[in-house]
Amino acid sequence: MKYMLLIYGAEESWTEQEREACMIESMGICKELENQGKWIASSPLHSVQTATSVRIRDGRRQITDGPFAETAEQLGGYYIIDVDDLDEAIAIASRIPPAKKGTVEIRPIFDLAELGTAKT
Repeated sequence: MKYMLLIYGAEESWTEQEREACMIESMGICKELENQGKWIASSPLHSVQTATSVRIRDGRRQITDGPFAETAEQLGGYYIIDVDDLDEAIAIASRIPPAKKGTVEIRPIFDLAELGTAKT
């Protein structure tokens, strides 16, 4: 089953040295998962200050700088993995360095191919 691991945290909680060490450790985990055929993709995101948000309200497009929600923790990156079950996804999420300072949200990825097989 495919899962997306969404990495949330406060950007200011990391020093540059910690951020670099985190990325090196994370790349090692990705390589290990890739060798096992369980890694699909992952990437850190640029700072929330670089974000642009788009909303459509009353048929009109609204573009604003920054994320939609004003929260202490921001989306900082993601992993997409293909593992046997939620327990395995939890075990992997527990190893990701940002879990020590922030939150790793685990979400199953909906298989769009299932739309064609749904019976009404």
